[in-house]
This record gives sequence, C-alpha cells and structure tokens, in this order.
Amino acid sequence: MILLLAAVFFAGFGAGRWSGGLDTDELPFMRRYVDLSAIKAPDWIRQDFITVNRYSRPGTKLNRINDIVVHYVANPGTDAEQNRSYFQGLKDQKGSGTVSASCHFIIGLDGEIIQIIPVDEKAYASNNRNSDTIAIECCHPDKDGKFSEATYQSLVKLTAWLCGELDLTEKDVIRHYDVNGKLCPKYYVEHEDAWTGFLQDVRKAR
Repeated sequence: MILLLAAVFFAGFGAGRWSGGLDTDELPFMRRYVDLSAIKAPDWIRQDFITVNRYSRPGTKLNRINDIVVHYVANPGTDAEQNRSYFQGLKDQKGSGTVSASCHFIIGLDGEIIQIIPVDEKAYASNNRNSDTIAIECCHPDKDGKFSEATYQSLVKLTAWLCGELDLTEKDVIRHYDVNGKLCPKYYVEHEDAWTGFLQDVRKAR
C-alpha cells in the first residue's frame, strides 16, 4: 500500500502536477536555487550602497526572493539621489519617533537607476514581506504618482532583469498595495489597466 501511494505521488511530480491538480509551477519551493550573493548588477545600474545601520540597512541576509515589490516615493519632483540621501540620513536618528525605511533600487525622473542595498540583504520597504522581496522605489514628477516615460521604461527593464536573475516571472511582481493595502504606487493602484499593461511589458522584456 505504501509503495502504491509513493508511486502515485511521484507520478504526479512527473506529470508536473500534484494528485490534487495543483501545478507545481505554483509552488515557490520548486524554483531553482538562486545564490543571491552571486548576482552582479549590469553597468546600467549604479551601485551606491548606503551605510549599514539599524534604521535603513540592517545588513540582514536574505535566503530567497519570492516577489518584486514596486513602490512610488510619494514625494513629487524629487530625484533618485535625493531619495538615496534621505534613506542614508535615517542612520543619524536619535530619540523617540524614529523611522525605518529603505529599498533596494531607486529609479529617478530621467530613468537613472541607483541600487542602495544589495539584493541579498533586507530593505525596510514592504512591511511583513521585507524578508522575501526586492523593493523598487520610483520617482514621479506630480502628485498623481504617474511615472515619467523614462522612469517607466527603466522600471520595465530593471524588473525584467530581476525576474531573469531570480527565476521569477511577471506573476511575481506586485505593488505595495498588494501587501497591505497601502495606496502605493498610487497611479497603479488607481489605474488597474495601467498596472496590467506594465506586467505585460515586463513579460515581453524578459
């Protein structure tokens, strides 16, 4: 009886499905192992890591990445360097009322990309998903949160590259809103069709 059950179980794997009909592609632990420390950024990403500190770069190592989370900076008109400086400056906080915040990548108004935390370290960006996600912050010119064309194209390029490196697909790209209901990235929460279009562009770019 035990041998029969084992045969059915492994036959399900051979067919790419559990006996219950669940496609094994839907199971995160079935993805190939990715050595996060071995990922090397291409030359179109500028690495300028912030200092290890308790408020914005704790230095905590990540074991795996299950999703990529897109954010907007919610500070219209600011550029990538200004937002990097903000996250860097959090290390100097004292007293009560401290803030913990950061991300892995910032995309500027002109499409420039700055990486401020290694992909194998935790960032403080996505609440209870900080331990298994990569966070991308995007600058935007106006309060509606819509990205410039340059920012958008860089976001597509960066997200597609990360998917390739991390063995993910566009199905593993989410909004901050999808984590905890926060209105972030604002434009792509209020315009679901634009978000769907973005995911389609990521799939085409992979």
